[in-house]
Amino acid sequence: MTPPRGGVTTRRPVRPAPARRPPVQRRPPAPPRRRRRGNVRLGRPGLRLKASLVCLALLLAVYVLRLFQLQGVDAPVYAEQASAGRTQDVTLLADRGAITDVHGVVLATSVPAVDVTTDQTLVVDPAGTAAKLAPVLHMDVTTLTEILTGQHRFAYVAREVSPQTWKQVAALDLAGIYGQQTTKRVYPSGTVAANTIGFTGIDDVGLGGIELEYNKGLAGTPGKATYQEGLDGSEIPTPQDHTTEPVPGSDVRLTIDRDIQWAAQDALAAQVKRAKADSGVAVVMDPTTGHILALAVVPTFDPNNPGAASAANRGNSALSDVYEPGSTSKVMTAAAALQEGKVTPTSAIVVPPFLHRSDATFHDDVAHGTEHLTLTGVLAKSSNLGAILTAERIGPQTLYRYLKKFGIGDPTGMNFPGESSGILPPPWRWSGTQFYTIAFGQGLSVNAVQAASVYATIANNGLRVEPSLVAGTTSPDGTYHPAPAPTTTRVVSPKVAAEVRRMLESVVSEQGTAPMAEIPGYRVAGKTGTANRVDDACHCYRGYTASFIGMAPADHPRLVVAVTLQNPRNGHFGGRLAGPVFKQIMEFALATMKVPPTSTRATPYPIYSH
Repeated sequence: MTPPRGGVTTRRPVRPAPARRPPVQRRPPAPPRRRRRGNVRLGRPGLRLKASLVCLALLLAVYVLRLFQLQGVDAPVYAEQASAGRTQDVTLLADRGAITDVHGVVLATSVPAVDVTTDQTLVVDPAGTAAKLAPVLHMDVTTLTEILTGQHRFAYVAREVSPQTWKQVAALDLAGIYGQQTTKRVYPSGTVAANTIGFTGIDDVGLGGIELEYNKGLAGTPGKATYQEGLDGSEIPTPQDHTTEPVPGSDVRLTIDRDIQWAAQDALAAQVKRAKADSGVAVVMDPTTGHILALAVVPTFDPNNPGAASAANRGNSALSDVYEPGSTSKVMTAAAALQEGKVTPTSAIVVPPFLHRSDATFHDDVAHGTEHLTLTGVLAKSSNLGAILTAERIGPQTLYRYLKKFGIGDPTGMNFPGESSGILPPPWRWSGTQFYTIAFGQGLSVNAVQAASVYATIANNGLRVEPSLVAGTTSPDGTYHPAPAPTTTRVVSPKVAAEVRRMLESVVSEQGTAPMAEIPGYRVAGKTGTANRVDDACHCYRGYTASFIGMAPADHPRLVVAVTLQNPRNGHFGGRLAGPVFKQIMEFALATMKVPPTSTRATPYPIYSH
């Protein structure tokens, strides 16, 4: 104790110590506050590390799952896609069959060719490349430059060039220029039988004629080669390589005789030019078989370059175009009346100067007084009035029935592309005058092959044989398959057919309308036709159709020749215009087939009844 001031000691009472309170629980000290540097809060490395590890684990899991999918689940799919990217499927073209004449002379065939192609992305200098190619391919430089410029991986530069031309192109060693093997259709005889043979397109597909009708058989079956290709274009041999060989097409043998066809076209073309006609057709037919030995059409075209001709000239007007036959149709009227027993070749038919029928007056082409003709004389003089009087003896129903049996108004059976059946309405649709006009060849329409078939029926003793252009086909193994036998129809008896032939010989006599059709050494029977021509432009009669159809030798016919000229402007009578062409073609055909001269003399029926 400290003594009090002044030496006096004072004792303070001692207070008892206060009772102790229990200790107070204090909160733990707060963690030290993060120091800030300016306004930046310091990161927490541990938490960030944990987050990074989690993200990395998730990423690795995704990679593992994706790898499992690629290597395990989708591996076959990707392997197949990779293989498909390397796999090349190449079509192997089949050799197209040839078309030959009846003797095997080639009229259409295919030869090796090359399509020049380009990968535009690989052509470094289009203009420079075009300048080098132009003289070899005979093409314009500007056009070639346009073809070579662009980003297309494939484009044609020139189609079906010869192997020799491709060899010159390949020697230039131009980047981006390639060759593709193909074939080219060629026609060695040019325009000969072109309208019958037809033509093909740039891909060897038939577009007309026999090429179109028999396209499937001619084309064959393409093959296929499958192989793996490396980046440099080389072939990679693999077990999956596979080749299916193409099957060549069949050859088609026509009934056409190339030499007779050429002669027919030559004679016809010359007369079309002389007569200043719009067109002409000539048909040469074997009446016993129905085979067509020539089917000439003028104007024609060159199937080696079909694009140079109009579409009309590329067709076959002998089958597609129809016309009113005129007097050549009178032979059917006469044959029907003979077969029905209503007349004989020498029956008297009194022909007046004109006839009133229905609401019309009919007369012959040349004015005359009353004539006393026989049925033979009606044909020899080509009398329209005589034909009407003959038809009236059998009536419209009977006449119609015989016309149908002769094949009028029905398809020929040749199945030729673009063929027309002609026009022959049934009698209940005839106008008041149509029965009379049909009797002499107006009011009905035929194509040239139908008209020729009528005379072939008479030449074949009254038996109609369906016309045909195809003799047969030869399969790739060399087996020849003849065409199916043609359909035959008995139209008139052999006796009536012989009578009609003998009557038709008078037409080619000095008393008939076609002495120009006579052939020395051979008996000829035939009929002229000079018909009014229907003009589609005005739907009226304007101009003429001049024709002559005949057979030789008349006593035993081997050939029928039909000649028709449309709208001639230098003359119009069938005997004078078509008769000489018939003679020229028939003489050549008889000589070609080595038909001997006629050994019998003609004994014509009388033309006048008294």
